[in-house]
Amino acid sequence: MSRIAKAFNGKKAFIAFITGGDPDIETTERLIIAMAESGVDIVEIGIPFSDPIAEGIVIQKADERALKNGCTVDKLFDMVKRVRTKVEIPILFMTYINPVFVYGKDKFMTRSAEAGIDGIIVPDLPFEERGELAEVCDKYNVTLISMIAPTSGDRTEAIARDAKGFIYCVSSLGVTGVRSTISSDIAAVIERIRKVSSTPCAIGFGISTPEQAQEMAAISDGAIIGSAIVKIIEKFGRDSVEPVKQFVNEIKL
Repeated sequence: MSRIAKAFNGKKAFIAFITGGDPDIETTERLIIAMAESGVDIVEIGIPFSDPIAEGIVIQKADERALKNGCTVDKLFDMVKRVRTKVEIPILFMTYINPVFVYGKDKFMTRSAEAGIDGIIVPDLPFEERGELAEVCDKYNVTLISMIAPTSGDRTEAIARDAKGFIYCVSSLGVTGVRSTISSDIAAVIERIRKVSSTPCAIGFGISTPEQAQEMAAISDGAIIGSAIVKIIEKFGRDSVEPVKQFVNEIKL
């Protein structure tokens, strides 16, 4: 059983997102280890990018801080390799297609496999063009995670049938960010997926409180929290490990 499959085995998965290199590589490393120890089931590391079109202002600013502080893809690979000796939970990269192409697809996946990356999420890679990465991901045993949004419409079933690892279900229209309410009918989307696929579904975008996480996990297989954690890191910087641990401990799925 893969590490991703184990994360969903008999439980709801808590997936946490942080921006790699925010505020610095060393703090990112400490945060991943601390979150794993505090009960996070999967960690997503955002590769900072100059044009993060799917991100709201919180993660945009985190990307800017990380890039300003000298974060690079190579430094993230090295950091993940160190972390992998200390944590067993799945580690994913969330990135845009441009950094992967600029780095080189084969080289990127080779280094991902060497570092112990379990999967990759690429928000700006349309389902119809996933062949751009699917073959090279399979070659190096890096799971290409599919995303389904309220706007996926008639493509929902096709995406779900093809999905591996888990399906990242986008809770609402727009970009990432903290929301007071989750307004879309995501339960209906989950129902459509489950009619054609047994791949676990985790809901993300906008989840920021324990109550929202529990609500979303109740209708799916897990909850993804990003901006709420990144806001804590923005506030406390290099001293954010303990506040993040405290927040993570409040999420009971």
